[in-house]
Amino acid sequence: MGFHDTALAQSSIGFREHIDTFDGYSFKYPQNWIQVRGSGADIFFRDPFVLDENLSVEMSSPSSSNYRSVEDLGPPQEAGKKVLKQYLTEFMSTRLGVRRESNLLSTSSRVADDGKLYYQVEVNIKSYANNNEMAVMPRDRVVRLEWNRRYLSVLGVENNRLYELRLQTPENVFVEEENDLRQVMDSFRVNKVDG
Repeated sequence: MGFHDTALAQSSIGFREHIDTFDGYSFKYPQNWIQVRGSGADIFFRDPFVLDENLSVEMSSPSSSNYRSVEDLGPPQEAGKKVLKQYLTEFMSTRLGVRRESNLLSTSSRVADDGKLYYQVEVNIKSYANNNEMAVMPRDRVVRLEWNRRYLSVLGVENNRLYELRLQTPENVFVEEENDLRQVMDSFRVNKVDG
């Protein structure tokens, strides 16, 4: 047993595997997380205690996409910019006085044990809000940090479709659970479906 295994044995909370044979993907997730239906994503799990911590899988529609490889998105850095843009579009706020600060932390690619290429993208987004946006004088508007989250995406291509596993977690939780969250990311696989 290597040092790595011992470290994992101590910290890990245990995982379950989710396998979707119909859409063609699988991943492991922390065994205490619960599935939430009706979220709009193909699948959605979240931590029962940390409500801001969740994972979801999205896919491009089979009729309108014809991906051969994640490299169709360009190099990882390009893919990262697209992912970040997508996040920011989704988190657009219509509230007054809300400002989002985003950083593309890292982009990488790896070939998994299934021989396929996967991209990984890590993003940090902070949301700031004025606690009194109606204040007439700017000095009366106090800006506070509403949330500070890490977003981790794994992108893969199979069945001519682009798949994205997305993890969302508050930064302070990420620091504590990074080991487990990276195992979730590394476990994501896209699989051929008959059809």
